[in-house]
Amino acid sequence: MTADPTAPASRLRRPLLRAAVTAAATAALLATLAPAALAAPSDSSPAAGCHGALHLTAAGLGVGDSTDENTGGLAGDGGTGAAADGTTGRPGDWSAADAALAGITDPGYGTSALAAVRADGRLVWRNATGVADLVGGGPADPRGSFRIGSATKTFVATTLLQLVGEHRLDLDDRLECLLPGIVPNSTGITVRQLLDHTGGVADYTKDPAFRFDDQDWLDGRRYRSYRLQDLVDIANKYPPSFAPGQDWKYSNTDYVLIGMIIEKLTGHSWSDEVARRIIRPLRLTGTWYPGDFPLIPGPHAHGYFKLPGGPVDVTLLNPSMAGPSGGLVSTTADLTAFLRALLGGRLLRPAELAAMEQTTAHGGGQAYGLGLQRVDTPCGTFWGHSGGIPGYTTMMLGSPDGTRQFAADTTIYDVPDEVAGRAAWNKVIVTALCGPQASAAAPDLAPDLALPAP
Repeated sequence: MTADPTAPASRLRRPLLRAAVTAAATAALLATLAPAALAAPSDSSPAAGCHGALHLTAAGLGVGDSTDENTGGLAGDGGTGAAADGTTGRPGDWSAADAALAGITDPGYGTSALAAVRADGRLVWRNATGVADLVGGGPADPRGSFRIGSATKTFVATTLLQLVGEHRLDLDDRLECLLPGIVPNSTGITVRQLLDHTGGVADYTKDPAFRFDDQDWLDGRRYRSYRLQDLVDIANKYPPSFAPGQDWKYSNTDYVLIGMIIEKLTGHSWSDEVARRIIRPLRLTGTWYPGDFPLIPGPHAHGYFKLPGGPVDVTLLNPSMAGPSGGLVSTTADLTAFLRALLGGRLLRPAELAAMEQTTAHGGGQAYGLGLQRVDTPCGTFWGHSGGIPGYTTMMLGSPDGTRQFAADTTIYDVPDEVAGRAAWNKVIVTALCGPQASAAAPDLAPDLALPAP
C-alpha cells in the first residue's frame, strides 16, 4: 500500500520515515510451465467485448517438483540446516550483513529488522536484530511475520498475468469493457496501464481518511472495514492525474481495480486466486491475506509511530484499507521463495514474464514494470517491489535468472533524517546482495525504492 514514490508530499510512500523525522506519520517497494500449471483455472469465459481470444485452459499441465521453498519450519528452509537463532548453516562469512542489519536497529532507526538471502533455492542467510516489542523487549524473530504493504502488488500482478496467459483477457483490453464506468477515463485506460501506473487513476490514499498520524485514525479509524468498491469510490472524489498513457504516477487504486478484474474474471476473491495460484502451490505457509482481521498471529515484531507523546503501537489495523494494493502478510523466507519461482519462470510463461519486466518511458516509471520494480545495484540489476503499511517497511528483490533473492522488513521508528535512513537501508540491501566491498562504495539506490514506506 504505497503512494507515489517520486512525490515527496505523497501520503503513503514515506510516512514511516517522516513519522520518525517529524513525529507525523502521514500515511504509513527456466521452467516454462503454463501460468496455470500451479493451479487449474476456473471455467469463466473472457469478459465480453474485451478481445476475441478463446478461453484456453491448462488442463493436464501438472505441478512441477515440489519446491524447497516450504517455510513451515526450519527443516524446510531449503535444507540449509538453520540454527535455533534463525541463522543458517551458511557457506560464507555473513558478518558484514549482520552488522548492516544491526545498523538499522542499534541507532534506534527501527525497533526491529529482519532479512534473508536465498541462493539457488537455499536460504544462505537469515537474521533479525532489535526487539519484537518495546514493552516486553524480547528479540525479534528472524522467522517472524510482517505486513508487506505494496510488495502485495507483485503477487496480484502475477495472478492477473496468469489470466492473460490463459487468454482470459489481454493487456491492451480497455478497463471499460471489464468494469464499465468504474472510474473516469475508463474507455481509454488499458489493463497494462493499471499494472504500470500510467492510466492516471487518482490514488485513494490521498484522501484524509488515510492520514495515519490523525488521532481519529489511531483511536479507531484504523479498524474500519473497506470493500474494494469503497476504495474506488474514495478515489473518484478526485480528478484523474493525467490522460491515460501520458505520464506515470503511482496509484494504489490501480491495484484495487486489478483485484476487481480478477474477481470478475474468476468469480473468486482476488485473495483466493492469489492463494490458489501462488501461495498454496509454492507452500508459502507464512503468506496470507487477513481480510478484516486486525491481528498478526504467531511470532512478529510490533510496528510503532514515534509521536510527541511517545511510541504508539500500530500493529493492529484492518488490512482491508490496503486490499490488493498492500494487504498481505508474509515472511522473508516466503518472499524470497516467491521471487525465485516468479523470476525463475515457474509462475508465468516467458511472454508474460517479459511483459512484467517492461518498464514505462515516463519519469519515475522508467524503473517500474507490471508490478515489478527494477533496482540497479553494484552487482547487477534486480527485480522486486518495495512496500509499506503503518508500522512495517519491506523490500524484496531477485536476480533476473531466479538464482538469488533478498527480502527484508524493518519497523522504522526514529530516523534522524531521510539521508541517514536511506543509507542504512541501502547498506543492508547492497551488503546482503553484493558483499561488504560493494556496499562501501555503493551509490544511493533509487530514492523511491531505497527506504520503502506505505
